Amino acid sequence: MSVRVLEILFFFYFASHIPITLFIDLQALLPGHVYPQPLRDLLKWYAEEFKDPMVLDPPVWFRSFIFCEALLQTPFFPVAAYAFLKGGCKWIRTPAIVYSTHVATTLVPILAHILLYQFPMKLHPGPQTLQERWLLVSIYLPYLLVPMLLLITMLLSSTYNSTSKSAHKSAKSKKN
Repeated sequence: MSVRVLEILFFFYFASHIPITLFIDLQALLPGHVYPQPLRDLLKWYAEEFKDPMVLDPPVWFRSFIFCEALLQTPFFPVAAYAFLKGGCKWIRTPAIVYSTHVATTLVPILAHILLYQFPMKLHPGPQTLQERWLLVSIYLPYLLVPMLLLITMLLSSTYNSTSKSAHKSAKSKKN
């Protein structure tokens, strides 16, 4: 896959994250009156349809992840979207590595929680069957896979890692 195709993928990932974070994710932190009823209804529909109680009644650990998303990630989204739309911006490498490792680290416990936690049948029931669990995992999984792809791209692509070519040439010259 060409680097430009990946950059376009990353652009859409970060650009789409801005409204998702502002209008959906942050509802877990902010008072309900901040959001218009249609957005609250959308979140409720999503939670009921996909059996995701974490967004309506978030555990403290989940709220801490949303807080990090609000404070650390949200300011980065437009910067990253710009960099990947423009393409070849080497300055995005280190922030993208930090972002991708942070997000991957938060997604592991979220996915483990979805797959392993015995959700109680309460006001906002979570997934009970294996099919319901995998459906919810499929909603969260792109937020692990795209950052992992971003990390691999930043570490291995010669477009973003100028040391990969020079290190390879240096190793060749030492052999000769």
